[in-house]
Amino acid sequence: MNIEVKNQIAMVREPGVLITDGPSAMDLLATVRYETGCSAMVLQKEQIDEPFFRLSTGLAGEVLQKFVNYQMKLAIVGDFSGYTSKPLRDFIRESNEGRHICFQPDEAAALAWLGRAQA
Repeated sequence: MNIEVKNQIAMVREPGVLITDGPSAMDLLATVRYETGCSAMVLQKEQIDEPFFRLSTGLAGEVLQKFVNYQMKLAIVGDFSGYTSKPLRDFIRESNEGRHICFQPDEAAALAWLGRAQA
């Protein structure tokens, strides 16, 4: 797997959709932890299957609970402005106020957020 480590944060560079369900999220989490020893990761929005962003599917809850349970902080990077769902926008805002999961517009913002979350 193509992973770059910056400041003890794993930047997953593997192309394509990597997370399609709970088991694929767990596989990615375990691989990143094993290969890098990192406890924080950055993914691009495109690496996560689109149903994740429809909260009614339950995929976001299933996937993100694995990251919280296994103490892997996650920043998802991309343009989220195209999503008009109020529940999703509220979810993104609330996540960004927490310390485990965030949604950021670019890698620099993601690294800054994860740096603060790890402190």
